[in-house]
This record gives sequence, C-alpha cells and structure tokens, in this order.
Amino acid sequence: MRYAYAITAALLAGGAAATFTMQQPVGAQVAQNAGSQAHGPIGGPASFADLTARLSPAVVNISTTQRVKVPQQQNPFAGTPFDDLFRQFNGGGNGGGDDDDNSGGNNGGGSGNGGSSGNGKPQTREAMSLGSGFIISADGYVVTNNHVIAGDPNSAESKGATLESVTVTLPDHTEYKARVVGRDQTADLAVLKIDAPKPLPFVQFGDSTKTRVGDWVIAIGNPFALGGTVTAGIVSAIHRSIGQGPYDRYIQTDAAINSGNSGGPMFDMAGNVVGINSAIYSPSGGNVGIGFAIPAEEAKPVIDVLMKGGRVKRGYLGVAIQTVTDDIASALGLQKNHGEIVGRVEPGYAASKAGIQSGDVIVKVNGTDVTPDNTLSYLVANLPIGSRVPIELYRRGQKLTVTAVIAERPPEDVLAGQLGATDDGDDNGGVDKKAEAQSKAASSALGLGLQALTPRIAQQLGVSGSTRGVVIASVDSSSDAASNGLKRGDVILSINQQPVLTVGAAAQVIADAQKAGRDTVLLQVQRGTQQAIYIGVKLQKK
Repeated sequence: MRYAYAITAALLAGGAAATFTMQQPVGAQVAQNAGSQAHGPIGGPASFADLTARLSPAVVNISTTQRVKVPQQQNPFAGTPFDDLFRQFNGGGNGGGDDDDNSGGNNGGGSGNGGSSGNGKPQTREAMSLGSGFIISADGYVVTNNHVIAGDPNSAESKGATLESVTVTLPDHTEYKARVVGRDQTADLAVLKIDAPKPLPFVQFGDSTKTRVGDWVIAIGNPFALGGTVTAGIVSAIHRSIGQGPYDRYIQTDAAINSGNSGGPMFDMAGNVVGINSAIYSPSGGNVGIGFAIPAEEAKPVIDVLMKGGRVKRGYLGVAIQTVTDDIASALGLQKNHGEIVGRVEPGYAASKAGIQSGDVIVKVNGTDVTPDNTLSYLVANLPIGSRVPIELYRRGQKLTVTAVIAERPPEDVLAGQLGATDDGDDNGGVDKKAEAQSKAASSALGLGLQALTPRIAQQLGVSGSTRGVVIASVDSSSDAASNGLKRGDVILSINQQPVLTVGAAAQVIADAQKAGRDTVLLQVQRGTQQAIYIGVKLQKK
C-alpha cells in the first residue's frame, strides 16, 4: 500500500477514453489524425476549430446500466397495523420510483424491484453511469476508463454491481450496444467493441514521451452529460504521481476536466492522442484546473493486449512502501527524493525470498534509480515475470545489494485483502526508576513520554500480543512529534531502524543519533491494528 500525503485524486465517474493505432484499417478508411507527425515548438493557434472538427467525430459518449444489490431496510412495524404503510413508502407493493442520474459524475439511482417485505434481504436496483471514450479503429474498437464501466473501485456500491449493458453514442446521436473486449483495473483501461454497418471515424495514439510541460492540449468528452464538449489548456506537469497504483505516472493539465470526461482523449496540436483523461484533483468536485491523464506510452501496450483478449501481466515484489520524506531522509542520512522505504514485506513473495526487510530503503532496481518520477511500483511493474534483477538498498546505514526474482502481480482484489504481519521479539519488563529516567531523557529529546509495552497494555490498546515496542504515554503538544500526529497509545516498534524493546533501548538509540549530529530520527509507529508506518521526527533542542 502506498501512502499519498499531498493530493487526493477523484475518479471522473464516467468518462473519456484513449485512442489506439489501428492495425488493420477497414477498406480505405484512414484515421482522423492520420499523417500527424511529432512536431517541434508551435505557437498558440488562432483557433482550435479546424482541429476539433477533424477529431470530434471519433469521440463518443458511453453510458452503462448496472444491477446493484443494496441492503433492504428492516421493517420495524412488521405484524402491526402500520405494516402496509411502511411497505407503501419503502419500496413495497408496486415498487420504488426512478431516480435519473444525468450528472455523469456518480453512479445514479434507479428503480427498485418491489416486493419489499422488511426482512432485511438484499434488494436489487438499477444504476446508471455516464462517461467518455474514443474510437481507435474503423471496425469499431473503443477505448475508455475501466471505472467508466465498472464504477469507482473505492465505492462500496460499485463492488456489488453487475454490469448489464454498455451503450456507445456517436456525435451524430447514433447509438450502438457495445460488448466489453477486455478491461484492466490496475491501469484503469477498458476496450469495447461496437458493430456498425459502415467504417467509423477513429483516431490513433501519438508519442507521449515527447510531450513537454507547457505544450498545448485539448480535451474532448462528455462532462456532466454535456456531450461533445471541447476544452483547451497546457500540459502542467508530467510523470505526476497521485497514489493510484503501479502505473501512477500521469500527465497533469489545466484544460478543464470534469465528471464525465473520464475515458476521453487528450490531443496534442498535431491531433495525436497523448493521454486519456482519468482523474481530477478537486476539493469541490468540479474543475479547479488540475486534471490527470494516462499517458499514451502507458496506455497503448495495455490496450494492445486487451484488444487481443489477453490479460496484462505485471511484475511484483511483495512490499508495502512509503515515500522517503525529507524528515525520513534526514533521519537516515540519505539523499532527498531518492528511494522508498519498505513498510511491510509480504511472506512468500520475491522481496521476502530475496531477504528484503521492513525498514529497508530501496534506492535502485535493475540499475535504475527510484525517484518520484520513477517509483518502485512503476519500475517493478514493468519488469518481465521471472527475471532476476539486482536491488540496491540501505539497511541501518549500510548499502546492500540483493537479487530478486520478479513474481506476477496478483489481482487487485487479492492485494486489497492482504494483511500485514507483526514483528517478533522478546517481552518487555516492568517500569522501574531507571526506566523512568530513560523515559525522561527520551521525552526531552522527542517530546514523548515512553513506557514499556506489557501484555496488559497491549490488550488495552488492541494490538497483537506478539507486537514488541514501547508505548507513547504522553505527547508534548509543542513538539514535532505532535505535529506529525503521534498520540498517546501509539506503539513505537523501532527507532532509526533498530528495534526498541525497552525504554532504555529507545533512549540509547536517540542518544546515539544526537552524538552523530542527527537532528531527526526515524520512528516506526503502529496504532491499534493499523499497518505500521514510518515517521521522521525532529529532535528537540536541549
């Protein structure tokens, strides 16, 4: 699991899709953007009208109908004179009413199935969603986001939904029923197929590796169910990570992107599809000038596989990771913006077999630096399954290199259900005068009062009996520890990657850091049954 601190990305429920190079054109049909070449610097156009007129025929509206199982409300009046009245107003008898959702943003309400008896059994209703897509071949292959047809993977409602039908609507309002050829949740991509009596207009991918910050782009899609909407802007950033998985490498744009744009294309000024609009950053739910698109370089290989009915395979190490923040880098004496710290190692996978441990900082994979632009997940996901690769890491200040055999990434639902393991160690002793003095020393440096983690305290805190560490008994509200969210009852498992089984051990590690001239220490902290995380905490001045 990756911890994203700086940004929250919202999936654009419904939306725009990507384009793909046609391999076998039908008849004499050519791509709407055929002949477009990578271009050098081009000034701002006097108008986007000609480009829009050429590209819009290949951009489509996508709508779906789904069956969603929802818990049925219990009937508190069963067996009383009010039983019939409750049924009448809660979906019984003739069935519930319809709620149309034309916003293009969320899965909408639908019609109840009637027959509510108040017995608490799940009830099925119809839901709808709207989004965007684009045609990538004259014979009717269409690209969109997976979440357009499957719903937001973080939504409990989407997890219980069954897709019933997908409708693709062309700009001339012609509708076609589509079948799902392939879908990939990790990359958030899906390929559909429609059968038309004549060749269809289509577009193709460009080379997004040549996209530069400041380049003009336009987005065409179906925001808020307003079909055929065109917006323009520039590329604001590339290789943007927003915490969405191993293909977390987006193009950021200030072209207006809203709910319903998901799955739609982002074009450069040569008419090439360089991205697939997929997410926005929006505290309000509307456009604030920060949208994200899947780069063509990432989407095209996935679409290639899906068009052939295949399944996308990705490399997997089997670790939960955290970004090396400035505080963590300072605590470990490492370079900023370099490497990622291992929070958990999954038993039985490549990392475990290679000897990688929790607290290791991985800085290189197969000779490539791990950086914010080249994250560990991204690098590993693109490695061949079964390949043996060197992994360079730092462990307690020592540089090591291990060799891992890359495994295949499990399905997302399997990953979501995996639980972290607890650390093993010896039990702690009770608190005595010496421990109290050591606690005061630690409190003076960290702004934290510490005490031993006894079995009784572990039970009270709800942590596993096998957890080993020291407990935070008090927090100085003016300390950096408090600013980082540490609370009374949190368990510190290690300091500077050294297990701390006693308060004395904790105090000694802190003293060693002070002697070494460090102004920050790295704490591994567990709260209740949550996954332990690493936090860099500044030491207080004496």
